[in-house]
Amino acid sequence: MKKILLVMAIVGFSSQAYAENIFENLFRFKGVKPVMNDLYNDSCSECHYAYYPGLLPKRSWEKLMLPDELEDHFGENAELDEEDRVEVLKFLVDNAADTSIYKRSTKIVRSIPEGVTPLRITEVPYIKRKHKNLPDKYVKNNPKVKSLINCNACHRAIDKGIFDDDTILIPNYGYWSDIGD
Repeated sequence: MKKILLVMAIVGFSSQAYAENIFENLFRFKGVKPVMNDLYNDSCSECHYAYYPGLLPKRSWEKLMLPDELEDHFGENAELDEEDRVEVLKFLVDNAADTSIYKRSTKIVRSIPEGVTPLRITEVPYIKRKHKNLPDKYVKNNPKVKSLINCNACHRAIDKGIFDDDTILIPNYGYWSDIGD
């Protein structure tokens, strides 16, 4: 009788863990996980929006956070002392797109071919596809936007990790849903 109870307990706990995994995937969160780290935010937001880790896979963050890469970070010196670099790297890797259960992060990872390591969020195939039909007047020729790297210029719910079309407000033009391009 004790053996039967033990087997039932093991099966019960195993099926519960399996069910939790299924439900986790069924009820995956929308968008990108809006996590922040004070050191990361303070270090990176001096020059640009502190992008959510869920916008790139681990391998991208690992490469971007190499000391040589930080020394010449897209033409700027973004060096950190080693302790801070390691802490920021850990934060980015722990919250990267390929560790996330958030839908947009999952789509981002799926769009990147194996062996490809994008260093710019604007190089991610999913992000390129989502922005490919934007006329220059909304981005490049818009003095309040200027570039796709300026995500927070148009994505009004970015602080919640939401990038949905109905939350896009293009400066000088209005809500994306009203523009109709």
